[in-house]
Amino acid sequence: MDALQAGLLGLGTVGTGVARILTREAERLRRRTGVPIRLKRVVDLDLERDRGVSLEGLLVSRRAADILEDSEIAVVMELIGGIEPARTFILEALARGKHVVTANKALLASHGPELFKAAAAAGAQIGFEASVCGGIPILGCLREGLAADRVRSLAGIVNGTSNYILSSMTEKRLDFSGCLREAQAEGYAEADPTLDINGKDAAHKLAILVGVAHGVQVDPERIFTEGIEQISGLEIRYAADLGYRIKLLALSKFCDGELEVRVHPTMIPEKHLLAGVNLAFNAVYLTGENTGPLMFYGQGAGMMPTGSAVVGDLISIGRRLQSEARRPAPPLGFYGELPPTVPLKRMDDLVTKYYIRFPVIDRPGVLSSIAGVLGKFDISIHSVIQKGRRMGGPVHIIMLTHEARERDLQEALREIDRLGLILDKSICVRMEDFGDPDASAGHDA
Repeated sequence: MDALQAGLLGLGTVGTGVARILTREAERLRRRTGVPIRLKRVVDLDLERDRGVSLEGLLVSRRAADILEDSEIAVVMELIGGIEPARTFILEALARGKHVVTANKALLASHGPELFKAAAAAGAQIGFEASVCGGIPILGCLREGLAADRVRSLAGIVNGTSNYILSSMTEKRLDFSGCLREAQAEGYAEADPTLDINGKDAAHKLAILVGVAHGVQVDPERIFTEGIEQISGLEIRYAADLGYRIKLLALSKFCDGELEVRVHPTMIPEKHLLAGVNLAFNAVYLTGENTGPLMFYGQGAGMMPTGSAVVGDLISIGRRLQSEARRPAPPLGFYGELPPTVPLKRMDDLVTKYYIRFPVIDRPGVLSSIAGVLGKFDISIHSVIQKGRRMGGPVHIIMLTHEARERDLQEALREIDRLGLILDKSICVRMEDFGDPDASAGHDA
C-alpha cells in the first residue's frame, strides 16, 4: 500500500477539524501510519460556506455515491450524524469492502450490532473512538489498555452541554434557563438542546461504553434516563451547603449477575474527582477489579478534539492494513457473539441514598408527618435541615436518607405529596458516594 486513500462524508464542525488535521499534519501522520494518508474526496450538501480550511486538490461534491463508488478509497469517514442516511451509507461502504470511521453515537447505540455484523462479514474495520467523549481516548483504553481487567463500575460525565449548565448554575448562581442561554451563546449548546438536557445523548454514549467495557449489548431505550430540567438553583445551592455537587452521570455497575445502567442528575461529594469536572469538559471514572479506580478527563466535544479522535482511528486502520493480521480486531474488543441481552436491574429495585426537598407549610407537626410516611416505607433518615423560613413563605425541609429502595421512596413521595402539607412537588436527587463511608453531611435527625 503506497498511501491510505480516504473519503469524508460531512464537512461540518468535526469534518472541518478532520480536514484541518489531515492537511496540516500530513508528514507527522505519515510517520505515525507508515504511509501517507490522502484525503481524496469530500462530500457535503453545503459547498459554498468558508470553513477556514483549504480544499484545494480534493474532489468535492454533494453525492455520497462519489465516495462509495470510488474503488481507490479504502476508508470512509461518516460525519454527517443522525440515523439515516448515515446508516445506509455505512452499510454500503462496508458491503463494498471499505473500512469505516464514524463519530455517530446515536447510530452506534441503536444499530451497532447490525453495523458490527456487516463489518465482520466484509472483513472490514469500523472505528468509533470519537463517538464518546470527543478527544478522550476512553474506548481505546477500555478495549486495549484495560483488556485484562474487569470493569466493576463506571460513572461518566459524558455530555458537555448539561455539565456546562450545571457548572454555571453552581459557580454563577444563575437559574437553569439563564445558563442554557449562556451555553448556547458560547456554542456549547445546540439551538435545540433537547437530547442533551433530557439525558438521551448521555444514554447513547453509555450504551457504547457498556458494550466496550462489559462486552454486552444494551438497547439505549432500556436505560433509565432522567434529564436535568428539574434541577433548580435551590438544589444546586442546598447541595453545595451540604458538601455536594450535582452532575448528570451515566452509570453502570455489575451486581449479583445483573447490570445496572442509568442516566440521571446525581449528588456527589464535592471532594470527589468528578465534582471538579466543570464547564464543557467530560470525564469517566471507573473501577477495575485489578487496576482499582481510574479517571479519564478532557474535552468531550469540539472541532479539534473530536477530529483528532477520528484521525486516530484512521491511523489505526492504516497501520493494520499494512500488518499481516488476517482479520480485523473486534470493534468492541470481544471475539465471538456478544450476548444479545443481559439481565438489567430494574430501576424500582435500585438501592441508593437520596436527597429530598419538601417545600412545606410552616406549621408544627409537618416534619413528624413526613418522617412518619418515610418510616412506613422503611426509609431511614440520615440527616435533616430546614431552609428558607420567612414570614408567610414556604419552608424547605431538606433530608438525606440512608440507603433505600427506589420503589419504596417513590411510593412514599407520592403519599407525602397527597398530605396537603406540600406547597409544590417534592424534589428527589439520587446520591453516589463511590464507596466513601465519610461522604455524608448535614445534621443527624
